[in-house]
Amino acid sequence: MLSVFRPIPVFLAASVALGMLQVPDASAQTTVKIVALGASNTDGWGVDRSEAYPAQLQTLLRARGIDANVRNAGMPGDTTGGMLARLGSWLAGDVRLVILQPGTNDERMGLTAERASNIASIRAELEARNVKLIVIENSMLDALPRTELRGDNIHFTPAGYAMLAERILADVLVALGK
Repeated sequence: MLSVFRPIPVFLAASVALGMLQVPDASAQTTVKIVALGASNTDGWGVDRSEAYPAQLQTLLRARGIDANVRNAGMPGDTTGGMLARLGSWLAGDVRLVILQPGTNDERMGLTAERASNIASIRAELEARNVKLIVIENSMLDALPRTELRGDNIHFTPAGYAMLAERILADVLVALGK
């Protein structure tokens, strides 16, 4: 039997080769989804949302070449019970990390006894979904310079939120395996 060789036209071979070179790496194209869950200091009470720590953290991550989407799920006045109740609505898609800032509203509203169990329930829900958790306790906030608090002595200035984003960056990188 005689075999007939037919050369592939050069333009077709070049197109195939270019197409193979342009196949995107799926891991390089994946946006890391992070949810910042908390009350007013997560929300960025009194400053523009672009100055709140979730937006500033997103900027820091992107500056390190990590395509991150840090969604701000802060709600002024919220308690850990409220955060637990709305957690599921923020976990749609492939969220990899939740940063929980429980704040002081539980104490202010006389719900201190429920705080630990609510945080434990949030942790259990995230573990069941294979989502990592970082908890920003008040002690970390207290360690930030008092000069970066606004006049109410509770909420941060934009520079204070930037400092918070910088402080948690290392923990976020570890949680993301970076």
